[in-house]
Amino acid sequence: MAFNSDAERWTAVEKRDRRAEGVFFYGVKTTGVYCRPTCSARLPNRKNVVFFTSFSEAEGAGYRPCRRCSPKSPSAGDYGMALVGDACRLMEEATEPPVLEDLAAAVGLSPSHLHRLFKKVLGVTPKEYSATLRMNRIKKGLAPEASVTQAIYEAGFNSSSRFYEKTMEILGMTAGKYKKGAAGLRIRFAVADSFLGKVLVAATDHGLCAIEFSDSPAPLVERLRTRFPRAELDEDDAGFVAWVSKVTEFIETPARGLDLPLDIQGTAFQQRVWKALRQIPPGSTSSYTEVAARIGRPKAVRAVARACASNPIAVAVPCHRVIRRNGGLGGYKWGLERKRALLEREAETVGEEPL
Repeated sequence: MAFNSDAERWTAVEKRDRRAEGVFFYGVKTTGVYCRPTCSARLPNRKNVVFFTSFSEAEGAGYRPCRRCSPKSPSAGDYGMALVGDACRLMEEATEPPVLEDLAAAVGLSPSHLHRLFKKVLGVTPKEYSATLRMNRIKKGLAPEASVTQAIYEAGFNSSSRFYEKTMEILGMTAGKYKKGAAGLRIRFAVADSFLGKVLVAATDHGLCAIEFSDSPAPLVERLRTRFPRAELDEDDAGFVAWVSKVTEFIETPARGLDLPLDIQGTAFQQRVWKALRQIPPGSTSSYTEVAARIGRPKAVRAVARACASNPIAVAVPCHRVIRRNGGLGGYKWGLERKRALLEREAETVGEEPL
């Protein structure tokens, strides 16, 4: 039941239906009090009851919170969170991604209600959560000792064509190559100096796949080897010097722009976030909330922050330009001091003419 009509809501109040927790509140005209649907107080007369979708709406209409059921207490959304947790466990235990209607029925909600709860609690839809689970199953299933056929079934795919389509999208390479630790994939890389310390620049044949910072070269190279354990890492490509030079110049003077292709893989949600980040001009910032709104997912603020933290290509995908709504820097994968330095450098050089 979605509790979209007053009749459905009143039935929920009569039955003290716990599925309605966090979905709506009801006010009693004769007392000026508003309650949660499961309030244990004596049932009011139907003609004296009005409904609200939030406690702020109820208080805006002049009602005060009930002392018996405390509708503003944190527990108001606990039941909804528990239902989302139940749905997540069902998805994790399922051999195939469950249909939204079946998942909703299993936890006693309507599909639209479960969809709203998921976005409110987790910042992603059930479909996106399922996609993340599948991505993790793909990576786990493609361990060196496992077969690709086994991975297809364990990830919940009904056909091999769909499996290969998704692995290319998520992993940036074939399932076979990923299974072998990116064996056969050639990655050119170099470590250079910048005003932010050491910077590693790496690229596949399709474009830049990594720009990372550290205080010394060793951790940078080790992270690259961990990410592509059996790829052919080439540090002696003379032709790659020009790419590295362009990247370091871009770091020093962002207004130059960077005319190099990017080879960046991620989930559909991550790609949407990273695309939005590339639209923030040098010298400007956006909050995590603003980025979430820009991609059409205003409540997915935490998911946007996670996508920023997962960005493997610093500066070119400018996650450093995303800050907290209150003006705080927030987090940064390569350290807050580097984030601050980047923003200060951009503020200083944004008006300069590129050479």
